[in-house]
Amino acid sequence: MRKKRIFISGGSGVIGNELVKILESKNHIIFVGDIKAKPSNFSKKVLYYQGDLNFVEPKIIREFKPEIFIHLAASFERSKESYDFWKENFHNNINLSHSLMSIMKDLSSIKRIVFASSYLVYDPSQYLSEKLMNKNSPLCEDDLLNPRNLTGMAKLFHEKELKFLNEFKSKKFSTISVRIFRGYGKNSRDIISRWIRALILGKEIEVYRPEGKFDFIYAKDTAEGLYRIANNYKIKDSINLGSGKSRSISDVISILQKKFKKMKMIQNNKHIPFESSKANMDRFYKLTKWLPEYNLEKAIPEIINFEKRKKKELIKKERLNILITSSSKKIPLIIACISAAKKINKEIKIICGDINKNSISKYVSNSFWKMPITKDMNFQLILDGCLKRNIELIIPTRDQELLFWSKYKNKFKKNGIYVSISPIKTIKICNDKYLFSKFGEKNNLPLIYSGLQINEIKNRYYVVKERYGSGSNLISLKLSKKNAIEYAKKIKSPIYQPFINGKEISVDAWFDKKSKLIGLSLRERFVVKNGESQITKTFQNNIIERKFKKVFSHFKFCGPVVFQAIIDKKNIHIIECNPRFGGATTASINIGLDVFYWTIAEMLGISSDEFKFLRNNIESTQIRIPQDIYRYDNNI
Repeated sequence: MRKKRIFISGGSGVIGNELVKILESKNHIIFVGDIKAKPSNFSKKVLYYQGDLNFVEPKIIREFKPEIFIHLAASFERSKESYDFWKENFHNNINLSHSLMSIMKDLSSIKRIVFASSYLVYDPSQYLSEKLMNKNSPLCEDDLLNPRNLTGMAKLFHEKELKFLNEFKSKKFSTISVRIFRGYGKNSRDIISRWIRALILGKEIEVYRPEGKFDFIYAKDTAEGLYRIANNYKIKDSINLGSGKSRSISDVISILQKKFKKMKMIQNNKHIPFESSKANMDRFYKLTKWLPEYNLEKAIPEIINFEKRKKKELIKKERLNILITSSSKKIPLIIACISAAKKINKEIKIICGDINKNSISKYVSNSFWKMPITKDMNFQLILDGCLKRNIELIIPTRDQELLFWSKYKNKFKKNGIYVSISPIKTIKICNDKYLFSKFGEKNNLPLIYSGLQINEIKNRYYVVKERYGSGSNLISLKLSKKNAIEYAKKIKSPIYQPFINGKEISVDAWFDKKSKLIGLSLRERFVVKNGESQITKTFQNNIIERKFKKVFSHFKFCGPVVFQAIIDKKNIHIIECNPRFGGATTASINIGLDVFYWTIAEMLGISSDEFKFLRNNIESTQIRIPQDIYRYDNNI
């Protein structure tokens, strides 16, 4: 196969890992999307998107321009599915397949679709029985279809969708549904891997129906088969992929007994149907001239060696907890963080922290923590509270606490907790408007002049505000010199600035751990109340963006940043910088500046090289309004 651009959904799974190895060895350009983190064995050349592909921005896939799409992503349960699988099956199987194909079908680049279906689409009466069957007839592609469970139903549903598209798109791309039989492999949840993990730990294994027979196909063979299918655009409709041989559970037990001399097992006599399944591989061999190479005797030792090398973290895996500090009433910010977390892992838990026990944020998060005040004397108390709650990421949101989090960032890091905050030198400059102004003078940057004395400034009107912290604190605008002097007496540490009439804008930006800018977004502020935008609209301007990038290069930022500026007829006047998540940053998130996703993903060890700001060219106006929330809980 010549070098091609291949997108794989679910590519970090058992089959995907093996498939990526094959494709890398052939020098193909690979893009993997998966809800799990990028596997450490993937090379830097493998492009990676971590997140729930139900919510992937279509532009991300469009810009990759895939020629081949191999759809592996899916959810499975054991033969008897649980009640809770109802929702998971729809989201991760039916909806996901439909959503991804809705993107793929209209791509000008796409030529080939390979869908990982399952033998579960076949009528179970052909291979299941209440009595032990002596006959073991192979299942053929044209045999009766009647899905065995929800998973089989989802697979057949998407097979039908692909056939539907073939009626309209057959000249543009070809599709093939590969009905994979009983898969097993390294790092899998299949019965063989589960038994091996238990035996390594010295535990006994539980065996059901040892007489049952299955067509076991090793993940390496599955990946090789998918590769050959993907390469042959003429193979269409549906095709079986199995070993073509039926092996009993007793065969598996016999092989394991030779490897684990002290193996203990109990036989569960629970009544379940006998299975005797096998793939007819005639069509596959006729079209590819290849058949799977692994049998149980060859594959099981590989899995045993792999499992023995695995670390204990695969046995015990803790959930990731994220703390949003000073959460107060920042509901849109919290919801945006929750949405970003779901794109990575639905198990991520958002904890809202605030010194006010009655903070309304407690009603929209997974958990609430009435926190101590962020002062030096409370450091150990706060650290202990974070460790107790298994917090691994802290997102500060209030100007007055930034110095604390930046000062102790490394101490939290030593305890396995990452704080999304810029270095303390940067925080001190941004929190002090006088230092901020002097920094601008020194580096010839368009930062608005700030003086400690009003006579330092010659202007018709003045602005008086608090020197430290948020610019919205005790601010008064467009004052005469006399009134400015009088108003300054009411402020502890007043600062004077010239009043400038012009368009007020905000600039949201995000930087990685190495202070590399990942993306920025411009917003015009139409209505501002208490320093926060009530109505703001995104816009694009290459000249303004270039000027801000020049300003950024003089600072060392890490994580989120919000700049405020005024643009008059001639110049840009930067008023202040808040090195944190802003209240209206969600407007920029809405057009693609995925700051929370990047923050969480980077903390999980994903390289920022994988991040790309794909801006939505449709501008967004954000109107911030109060919203009622109802809870029917007597404990509130």
